[in-house]
Amino acid sequence: MYLPNGSSNSERQAYKDRWIEDMLIWSKQFIDSDEPALLCGDLNIAHQEDDIWNPSGNRKTSGFLIHEREWFTRLLETGWHDLLRIHVGPGKGPYTWWSNRGRARELDRGWRIDYVLANNAAKPLFRSAEVLREGGLVVSDHAPLIVDLEL
Repeated sequence: MYLPNGSSNSERQAYKDRWIEDMLIWSKQFIDSDEPALLCGDLNIAHQEDDIWNPSGNRKTSGFLIHEREWFTRLLETGWHDLLRIHVGPGKGPYTWWSNRGRARELDRGWRIDYVLANNAAKPLFRSAEVLREGGLVVSDHAPLIVDLEL
């Protein structure tokens, strides 16, 4: 899934805001299902301060706006589980996106905006999660997020 990126442009941010509210409503159909469901992709929101390298400098930046972060909290409160955070626990990072400017990736000045969320039926299948940062060809400003499930 790809959630639209907002910007300082109020029209673009309003589009993102409508989109995330619609997505919240749509995603609820999977919460109480007996079938495992995953919601994964680039959600373009760093949920907590640990999910961004410079929270104080980005409070007015789309992707870290308070109402976007509150929306993400509501999404999790409906019953989705953040598998990477469950696996790594609290603390900074790991990040999944870095700007192409200013050596951000090299200095690990990133954002965690890519997620794998699981409903209650999928959570027991979860084994591990990791962000692949080392030893590969960098072909994107994102790093792969790998989740291991026992199917």
